[in-house]
Amino acid sequence: MSDAGVKRIPRENRIRYRWIILAILICSEMAHPAVAESPTREFWPEIDVWLRVSSDWRFSMFVPLSRNIETAYREGNLILQADYAFGHAKRPFLTRMLDENRSQSMKTWLARGGYLGAKSLNDKGDAYREYMAFGELHLRTPIKGRWLVSHRLRPELRWIGDEHEFSTRFRYRFMVEKELQAGPFSFVPYANVEPYYDSRYSTFNRVRLIGGTSVAWSPRYALECNFTYQHDSRSSVTNLYAFGIILHLFFEAPGRRREAGAN
Repeated sequence: MSDAGVKRIPRENRIRYRWIILAILICSEMAHPAVAESPTREFWPEIDVWLRVSSDWRFSMFVPLSRNIETAYREGNLILQADYAFGHAKRPFLTRMLDENRSQSMKTWLARGGYLGAKSLNDKGDAYREYMAFGELHLRTPIKGRWLVSHRLRPELRWIGDEHEFSTRFRYRFMVEKELQAGPFSFVPYANVEPYYDSRYSTFNRVRLIGGTSVAWSPRYALECNFTYQHDSRSSVTNLYAFGIILHLFFEAPGRRREAGAN
């Protein structure tokens, strides 16, 4: 067949496919059969509070918990974050999406910085304690059919345990999501894959797969449910399954409300 009869794939799609193939290869490398063991099951409830102060800036606080179903072991986290969104997509994309509290044009890039404090509960953090500073860079690309493809790069600086052992970790997340609207309700089903590189082991030791959906029924509230599978080749818990439920609360600074009203 001549080259003239072959339909060429657009350059932006070729780049996107390469990212997908890279994620699949990393996950495949990590998915070698492990020693047979019973998987761990956990419940992850969470409350997220979002404060938008301008069209570009937003602050948030996450309070996630985790509970092992079999042992009742629990951990608590506090996460503080600041976001700055910038850039405009070539294809205009109006959306409410999971982390937006009003319909607006989705900006292409989002930079985030944050702090995490975590410890085991009911034992004063004797079993587990961690402090972390992290940064994130998100690239969000609308594609045909009102789908949104996003890439997230996340470096982490970690201090673990009472001795504050220092290590670094690097995470890359590939996510696909789509908003569906029915009257006042906004549904956002999504799926993502995320490999982790840990400096303590000098390898990609963990991969996490998540699928779920959120539903928003007002500018102030949204509820998200998801299922997670996590494989960690260097942890005592090799295979983990978790059900998560997240309540999102959205607020706006007074100046932001006046700005929105003017628009």
